[in-house]
Amino acid sequence: MITKEMTVGQVLKQYPQTVQMFLELGMHCLGCPSSTMESVEGAALTHGQNPDELVAKLNKAIVV
Repeated sequence: MITKEMTVGQVLKQYPQTVQMFLELGMHCLGCPSSTMESVEGAALTHGQNPDELVAKLNKAIVV
């Protein structure tokens, strides 16, 4: 299960199927160095996304 506290890098490593969801939401900096340190919550706020909604979407993507 993905949480807001996880880093984007952790999510991508554990759940590579989330890449498409990040891209669809306009979060294209998946390979940038900050993704290894930035939390999902921080990335959501940086990109104008609601952190709770982002986590819900990501968790839905890993279940499919």
